[in-house]
Amino acid sequence: MLDDITQPLPGPGVSVLDEILSGLGSRQKTLPAKLFYDEAGCDLFNRITQLPEYYVTRAEVALLDRHAGEIAAHAPRSSSGGATLVEYGASDESKGVRLLDAEGSRFEAYVPIDIAPGALAAIAVRMQASHPRLTLAPVVADFLQPLVLPASVAAFPAMGFFPGSTIGNFRPDMVVRFLEQARQTLSVEQRSCFVIGTDLRKHPARLIPAYDDAQGVTAAFNRNILNHVNRVAEADFKPDAFAHRAIWNEQDGRIEMHLQSLTAQTVRLAGRTIRFSSGETIHTEDSYKHTREGFISLAARAGWRSDAFWTDPDRLFGMHLLLG
Repeated sequence: MLDDITQPLPGPGVSVLDEILSGLGSRQKTLPAKLFYDEAGCDLFNRITQLPEYYVTRAEVALLDRHAGEIAAHAPRSSSGGATLVEYGASDESKGVRLLDAEGSRFEAYVPIDIAPGALAAIAVRMQASHPRLTLAPVVADFLQPLVLPASVAAFPAMGFFPGSTIGNFRPDMVVRFLEQARQTLSVEQRSCFVIGTDLRKHPARLIPAYDDAQGVTAAFNRNILNHVNRVAEADFKPDAFAHRAIWNEQDGRIEMHLQSLTAQTVRLAGRTIRFSSGETIHTEDSYKHTREGFISLAARAGWRSDAFWTDPDRLFGMHLLLG
């Protein structure tokens, strides 16, 4: 059963254009990583997940295949026994379905949340065919902003699900703020919980190729953000005038992705001129690699406590169960 795709609530007054202008006006130019995920960006990211260098998805899928039933068993139950699975950043349903279909699972509703309407519409078509009895309520939203779950799932307590290590894209202060908001969205007073995937800390020799693959797919993904900016901000970026760079920042425990200007150049954007010197970079993404203890500490600052932890056989990826 499909509800209409829910549109986002109004944000707190900061538009995407404001974010772009603010980031490109900073000493270290930046762009919001959410702009990676237009239709082309989603397709490129799906290709990245299949690359030999990109271990993250394989490790996470191995973890879910081994522990999906155990994870799903932790979902809170309503008086009727049902629960809602709320998946953050659901560009497709392949990971969520592993929990929905796990042995003993009693999920009665599924709320995929993503910023890309096209991806959610495609999920809705597939899920209506494969899970016709499931209440399906997609939400188009920037989940870094406050949001409210659809009324159609209000009767069921929720298990939040944030796979894929996307939370690694957030600075530590953003992690805490996001987790605080999730407590409100998931209504922890209804005994809701949150399952979150994190890429674990490991040697840079394993990390850097995952973000700078030999086929250049990650480079294309990085440059594509400029195509998206061109559309939403009436800009004239030339993506081929920028080189992809992936850097390990040991001090902060993160991979950084940058776009490096190959020449001195100017870009017009929303009626303004943005100047680049040769070699200057736009910092497009961070990917923090958490230790188990470090992430539990961040979660505690947001009012969550750790109840369980799972990892893959090679201990590349971790999944936390948090209780409010």
